[in-house]
Amino acid sequence: MKTAPLAILKTGLVTSVGLDAPSSCAAIRAKITNPSETRFIDSGGEWIMAHQVTLDQPWRGLTKLAKMAAMAIEEALAEVPKDDWIHIPLVLCVAEADRPGRLDGLDDRLFQAIQAELGARFAPQSAIVSHGRVGVAVALAQARSLLAGGCARVLIAASDSLLSWPTLSHYEREDRLLTARNSNGFMPGEGAGALLVGAGGGKAGELVCTGIGFGREAAHLDSGEPLRAEGLSIAIKAALADAGCAMHDMDFRITDLSGEQYYFKEAALALSRTLRKRKEEFDIWHPAECTGEQGATAGLAVVALADAACRKAFTKGPNILAHMANDAGQRAALSLQFRGKA
Repeated sequence: MKTAPLAILKTGLVTSVGLDAPSSCAAIRAKITNPSETRFIDSGGEWIMAHQVTLDQPWRGLTKLAKMAAMAIEEALAEVPKDDWIHIPLVLCVAEADRPGRLDGLDDRLFQAIQAELGARFAPQSAIVSHGRVGVAVALAQARSLLAGGCARVLIAASDSLLSWPTLSHYEREDRLLTARNSNGFMPGEGAGALLVGAGGGKAGELVCTGIGFGREAAHLDSGEPLRAEGLSIAIKAALADAGCAMHDMDFRITDLSGEQYYFKEAALALSRTLRKRKEEFDIWHPAECTGEQGATAGLAVVALADAACRKAFTKGPNILAHMANDAGQRAALSLQFRGKA
């Protein structure tokens, strides 16, 4: 049965190229990027480059995650009186439990730190989603259930950083960082995002999530198995079926691709498995080329970019496919549609 769409009411975004959604999305559209040297050196003796968020002070760790999340949340809730926040559930997306270098007790500590930073509390139905890059899809699915259960609005937020030494050293040892000696890698980043969502009311000028799908890839990055993109194909087909449309109905794609050849190959294979009618062009956007690999924030950045692109009318059309992937094999896809003004 086709489910009710979710409307993206407001967004917030904190990235290395902008401290709010409009500036971040404008920079991504212009393909602006500003990587800088970290405090860490790779095995070749070169400084590790990263996309770092510059705040008022050089905060790190949990404090920086909370500060970035609070900025994104305040932007997304700018038009909501603070007294009403207690009635809005916060679904907080964070790094997956097995992510190298993950902060101890991240789930509980970050949620409390964000509330303290904001000086506010959120509804008792609030939840933590520890699913990394696919977290936004899990959170949207949870939001759909919360809205069906009587909530008027749900806030989805994420905050993540790959810039700690335990995390960087792991990926550097695995030859996964983009360096002077390795072109098949990603540049680490950090950031936060927030989406205020509600029931889709069919209003003009509204971006809605019409479908959500999940899959699992057996031939994940470290499996050694031949990649056929079965997991991502399943996720895409499920999202399209949920939305009641087909791949050729989509106008372009936005993904969490951040530089590694494995994931670009997977996206190409998934397209070949799901597109049944030829299209003259089918653009694929990957904002991580400007923001770096943002972990759990990546999915929210994808949706926020889709929202900005539609509202500013620089898209290829109103129908968007978004997809995300975790290293351990989890795959997710979203069908998004912009209902333009008459």
